[in-house]
Amino acid sequence: MKITLNGAPTEVSAQTVPQLLHEIGLAEKPVIIEHNKVALLKKEHPSTQLCEGDSLEVITLAAGG
Repeated sequence: MKITLNGAPTEVSAQTVPQLLHEIGLAEKPVIIEHNKVALLKKEHPSTQLCEGDSLEVITLAAGG
């Protein structure tokens, strides 16, 4: 299905947010996700279904000093 991921048209096979994170290699990383301009809580990730045309922003968190 075609979605917009971080502003770029992207073809994915994922049907849920966790599947998408796995597909893009971020399954084990701390992330913040915005789905159709709504920020998701981590507990909402498994129940969030992706649909054709959805827009997602995935922001990875990094610690440093």
